[in-house]
Amino acid sequence: MSKFGIDLGTTYTRIYKPGKGIIINEPSVVALDATNNKIVAVGDEAKQMLGRTPESIMAAYPLHEGVIASFRITEGMIRYYLNRVSGRFRLLRPHVMVCIPAGITSTERRAVVDACIAAGARETLVIKAPIASALGAGVAISSSNGNLIIDIGGGTSEVAVIALGDIVASTSVRVGGKKIDQAIISYLRKKRSLIIGEQTAEQIKIKIGSAIIRKKEDTMEVSGSNTVTGLPESLILKSNEIVPAIRTEVNVIIQAVKSVLQKTPPELASDVMDRGIIMMGGGSKLRGIDHLLTKVTGVPCQIVEEPEFCCVRGTGIAAEHLNEFKRSILWMK
Repeated sequence: MSKFGIDLGTTYTRIYKPGKGIIINEPSVVALDATNNKIVAVGDEAKQMLGRTPESIMAAYPLHEGVIASFRITEGMIRYYLNRVSGRFRLLRPHVMVCIPAGITSTERRAVVDACIAAGARETLVIKAPIASALGAGVAISSSNGNLIIDIGGGTSEVAVIALGDIVASTSVRVGGKKIDQAIISYLRKKRSLIIGEQTAEQIKIKIGSAIIRKKEDTMEVSGSNTVTGLPESLILKSNEIVPAIRTEVNVIIQAVKSVLQKTPPELASDVMDRGIIMMGGGSKLRGIDHLLTKVTGVPCQIVEEPEFCCVRGTGIAAEHLNEFKRSILWMK
């Protein structure tokens, strides 16, 4: 019986197979033929088409802010990946565990389950992203001690205090890597009169992005179109320019952390002070965000190793050990 853990993320889809580890790690991008709505490419191949397609092809992300924006396209993407990992002509349909944002509605959760079933899964269970991420980071989630988890993904940021295998206090904000990319695009258009695409904004964030002012700045040459002339143009961008550009998005995450700390029972708050805040998700790799959170909350922050893979790894572990983590799993009927 095949079991898979799936992190159906806004920016990346990752699949974990017990015993083998992460076997799929590709962008959540699908390219469609505009004339007949058939899928042309998925993943890395489709992402290379973003912003470069002719009118006959449309490349887009089928998930938005952690939830399904297009059911049919998401189903097609999941089917494509399941066929890749378990074969198109399989005798048994696989059992699937999917991690979902803690803050999504029951309707949005049902859409994820239905998409997986329609794509060929025999059974689909769901686990909340903060719990899966904590599990993947090696946190003892079944312990009575409280752990504060911050999971900054592509579409959402999840903040949760976990104890005894479940969430005690949490909040989910629909701000993540994609919103930060959009903020960089908006800043360059308004302040530097340069129009850039999403992929360029993502590269800026990865190479020189920072949440705090840095003494030693990084620089990057950025190319795009001038807003006035419409002609191609290049300029040099410094990392300290990114700080005010993304301040609003970073502040939303900070406020989410503060609100969860305020809702945390005193005994668990004491555990959080002793253990610190554990950060994960691809967005936690933004330079200085751990130092900024330590400064504003007074609680030490640490970023786990390979933070972007914690969620899918934890989902796979939960799929493999269902009985052990029964309390942490949402059983969909």
